[in-house]
Amino acid sequence: MTAAALEVDRVRKSYGKRRAVDDMTFDIRAGELFGFVGSNGAGKTTTMRIILGVLTPDAGEVRWRGRPVDFAARRQFGYMPEERGLYPRMKVGEHLRYLAELHGMSSAAARKAAGRWIERLEVSSYASEEVQNLSLGNQQRVQLAAALVHEPKALVLDEPFSGLDPVAVDVMRDVLAERAAEGVPVIFSSHQLALVERVCHRVGIVGAGRLIACGTVQELSESAERRLLVDAPGAGEGWTAGLAGVEVVSREGTRTRLRLAKGADDQQVLHAALATGPVSTFVSEQPPLTELYRDLVTRDDAEATAGATAGASAAAGATGATDTETKGGGR
Repeated sequence: MTAAALEVDRVRKSYGKRRAVDDMTFDIRAGELFGFVGSNGAGKTTTMRIILGVLTPDAGEVRWRGRPVDFAARRQFGYMPEERGLYPRMKVGEHLRYLAELHGMSSAAARKAAGRWIERLEVSSYASEEVQNLSLGNQQRVQLAAALVHEPKALVLDEPFSGLDPVAVDVMRDVLAERAAEGVPVIFSSHQLALVERVCHRVGIVGAGRLIACGTVQELSESAERRLLVDAPGAGEGWTAGLAGVEVVSREGTRTRLRLAKGADDQQVLHAALATGPVSTFVSEQPPLTELYRDLVTRDDAEATAGATAGASAAAGATGATDTETKGGGR
């Protein structure tokens, strides 16, 4: 297994009484595309800003190649914020050259790098245009070029695919894959889960400031409820009635997709299907990341609610016992 290049270790960040990031721990390996997904407010952007040093954590540590991240290390990172981080009145080519020089490149090297990324991201025709005159999609391409122009050793990208048309998505996806193939660790957040599933080596799912789950889609699916695809031409609408822990997800002609709860017996499902006649298909399916995400987040919310309820009940019980003892002691 490739060693971790970038590590986030038990990082915490609070704003007043609200815990925005809670013991966040994960790593990104050299040459890995790591998808960072979660709802708005889950803690993704705060975590990324901590990695970049924009925010200081209350606890925990970020390490680059085994050492705490410092200013010198962060100069090797490329960052793309979700909000536009470009100077609107600067021309595209000048802007990229300026940013490259800020990262220590010579004028000649900065000019060459800017030209290369302008061409690679297909914005050559806008090189002499002011950033503010570009469409949002082309501004997004330029913003990625700004993150790449100094040849970073790691990439941290917040919603890089937002607002892009399908062609631009393909271009950006290919660029990120190329950087990963050269050994650059890449972390990016996105709400486009189908894209994350298609592109990323591993996925980290975040909820309420915590990492709920992390792994390949295959690994995440192993902890989820099972899915079955059954093709039973003679089966009617209610052929699964009475099967414990079995839920019909969809029916398309003679094909039925099922969700099985933990402990549900797939052999009983098979027997029920065979009771209706021939069965031409009976296979396990890997659920898409969209379903895995929904199931994992829903399960985590339910566990958190149950934990909070249990804690409140315990506290109420302790208070009641104290009150009884106090009253008893006063008699």
